[in-house]
Amino acid sequence: MLDLILPLECGGCGRPATRWCEHCAATLIVRPDEPHLVSPRLDPGVPVFALGRYAGPRRHAILALKERGRADLIAPLAGALREGVEHLGSWGIVEPSVAFVPAPTRRFAARRRGGDPVTRIARAASLEVVSALRSRALTRDSVGLSVPDRQRNVANRIRLIRPVDGAVVLVDDVITTGATATESVRVLQTTGARVVAVVTLAHA
Repeated sequence: MLDLILPLECGGCGRPATRWCEHCAATLIVRPDEPHLVSPRLDPGVPVFALGRYAGPRRHAILALKERGRADLIAPLAGALREGVEHLGSWGIVEPSVAFVPAPTRRFAARRRGGDPVTRIARAASLEVVSALRSRALTRDSVGLSVPDRQRNVANRIRLIRPVDGAVVLVDDVITTGATATESVRVLQTTGARVVAVVTLAHA
């Protein structure tokens, strides 16, 4: 009866009567050689690592969390992020004392989504999160924008709201052109932060 009133479906494939099915859970398993080094069209000047492609259950889960408020999907996404970061640590890329800075989001979008999804995922992954960046007013949603338009959209529109120094990893959900990552890294570096990598849940 409850399923009829509030239909329960998998956040990755839509299968009924489950929030996150075994098949979709398997797609988030982090293999020994993951996350992979990727090359966005705009190079932020630091290594960019992604846990997988922005497709299938991974894509559906990220969208369901961001656009439909599926907070129950934070746990599986956070689990994948935590394991990916552990791999980077074992490879000597991420040091134990590193701070994880979520990529900035627009305040309007964060309010609409009940908080910034990337920050919530990073905290659920038990990372040392420092919310240091914020998008300025008038920054557009980047979906559908060309590479030059994405660059113009974020140029000088990411500001530092909290100083951070030492080793830093920028965390995001999806990297596409690399425009946001590039501007975020630039802003962090102007404060003396040593950005060692960008880590994302997916790459498009």
